[in-house]
Amino acid sequence: MRKIEPRVVFSVLMIGAGILFLLQNLGFLEDAGSIFWALAFAVGGGVFLYVYLIDRTHWWAVIPGLTLLGIGEIIAVSHFLPQYEDILGAPVFMVFISISFWIIYLTNRENWWAIIPGGILLSIGVFIGLEAIFEGVEMVGVMFLGMGLTFVVLAYLPSQESWMRWALIPAGVLLLMGVIFLGSAFSALEILGPAILVLGGLYLIYRTVRPKAEIQAQIEESE
Repeated sequence: MRKIEPRVVFSVLMIGAGILFLLQNLGFLEDAGSIFWALAFAVGGGVFLYVYLIDRTHWWAVIPGLTLLGIGEIIAVSHFLPQYEDILGAPVFMVFISISFWIIYLTNRENWWAIIPGGILLSIGVFIGLEAIFEGVEMVGVMFLGMGLTFVVLAYLPSQESWMRWALIPAGVLLLMGVIFLGSAFSALEILGPAILVLGGLYLIYRTVRPKAEIQAQIEESE
């Protein structure tokens, strides 16, 4: 199957966008309004996804594809379900972008870096959605826990070497932050949470200093 050049896709989208804005400025799309623009963004996203589906080497196309679909989703929700816009608008949009990065990783496992933005964006989307339903600073803890779990997944990927264990450091910090924010809802953890954070910081310092001390001891013994 013949590959599609990215510049051709951009050219077609630019021409289409120019025509749409011209029709909008001339007043031909005033009656269509939000519905038309939601479909327009969805079609634009579909074009990018088509580029990805026919040639998986163009994995980059997934990001603008799902981003444009997400924008169309926001417009559609604001028009048809305005009462659920806080829950289904921005949160679902963030999830759309997150999925694009997970697809990039699943397409090529060497793109392990895509797990980081994928997990972080998913955590932010969940946080925004929960914040619209529940009030309280502990919802920030849910976001930090999600980010921490992202780095845990990265550290234990079956296809990666031991050097990926560095991800456990940000994972530990983020998980501790999540516990502290969640613990703010319970008075018993007001002291325990900060104590855990301090102990975690001391442990990380210990892990950093210990290898240097061992190397220095080996040098002294060899002398």
